[in-house]
Amino acid sequence: MPQEKLVIAVAGMPGSGKSLVMSIAMRNGYAVVVMGDEVREEARKRNLAPTPENIGKIMLELRQTSGEAVIAQRCIPKIENALKTRVIVDGIRSLSEVEELRRHFKMFTLIGIHSSPETRFRRLFNRQRSDDPADWEIFRERDLRELGVGLGSAIAMAEYVIVNEGDMLPVKNMVRAVLRKAETGWMK
Repeated sequence: MPQEKLVIAVAGMPGSGKSLVMSIAMRNGYAVVVMGDEVREEARKRNLAPTPENIGKIMLELRQTSGEAVIAQRCIPKIENALKTRVIVDGIRSLSEVEELRRHFKMFTLIGIHSSPETRFRRLFNRQRSDDPADWEIFRERDLRELGVGLGSAIAMAEYVIVNEGDMLPVKNMVRAVLRKAETGWMK
């Protein structure tokens, strides 16, 4: 019988620091599932470049045609098949996705990560991933699209929230502390 998974999901606006949480969790023995990879894979299947516009359109279309929790549903087999018993999931976008994962995994915790728009824009602009915004207007459009699918509500309902502004060391320490709290909360 497969061992039950501890699933910790992360919700945050683009550029807020989800990848920082993921890298720390990975170094602490977590398997990683990235929800955005499902949308990027769909773009590849459709032979579309992974631009902010294409990724956004595909994300909205998938939710319209297959329901708001479709991305979470597509990630469930990856979580179940992870070789580790602790799995961190990057990229929750809505309460529907949270509820879908809660239904499947008894030991589920949601972490929110927050950074100001100015900080996030600077990070994304400097990161230069193909789906990162080239200017402030594209950044704002992406933010509004993300908020439109319910990301703000998911962040607001997180059991733990990490503010990621300023020096990295305190933020990294906070991430480690939150992961420990989430783990020990399920060990009772």
